[in-house]
Amino acid sequence: MRAFIALELPTDFADDVAAMARRLSASLDGRFLDRSTYHLTLAFLGDIDDAEASRAMDALDAACSGATPVPLAPDSLGKFGRPADATLWLGIASDPALATLAERIREELAARDLPFDPKPFRPHITLGRRVRIPKKPLPPLAFPLPVRAHDVTLFKSTLSRDGAEYKPLYTVELARPNL
Repeated sequence: MRAFIALELPTDFADDVAAMARRLSASLDGRFLDRSTYHLTLAFLGDIDDAEASRAMDALDAACSGATPVPLAPDSLGKFGRPADATLWLGIASDPALATLAERIREELAARDLPFDPKPFRPHITLGRRVRIPKKPLPPLAFPLPVRAHDVTLFKSTLSRDGAEYKPLYTVELARPNL
C-alpha cells in the first residue's frame, strides 16, 4: 500500500483553505483538490506492506510521545514544477515545534528501517495540480488565520484517474499542554 504520515487540518482551518482555493480556482486553470484531501505531509513512506505499516504506527507513537499541538501559520503561495503545469501549494511558516515533530517522525521511521522520502521538510498544503500559473498578479487573498494541529495520522493513499483518495489507518492526538 502507498502510505504517508501527515498532520490533519482542524476543520475550520481546512474550510478557510478551501475558500481560498476556490478564489484561486476562479482565476487559474488546473485541477484543484477537494477539501477532504487537505493535509500537511510530515513523511512520505511510499509503498509499504502490513508489517511495515505496523512499524510505522509504532514510530508514530514514539515520535508523538510528549509532543503538543503544533502551530500552522500560512505565509505564502508556492509551486513545484513549471508555471504551465505546476503543483500549487499554501506554504506554512517554519516553526521549531513543527520542524521537530517532522524530524522525530523521520528518526523513528529510520530506527525501524522504514523507507521514507528523504527530501528536506517543506511544510505546505497542496491546493491544486496541473495548475497554469499566469505571469499577471493573482487576486488579493486572505490567508487562513493560524491554528494548532492536534492529529498526526498514518494514511493509505489510493491513486486513480480522478485523483488520490486518502484513508486514515492510525491517528495519534498530540497532548494538550497542562495549564
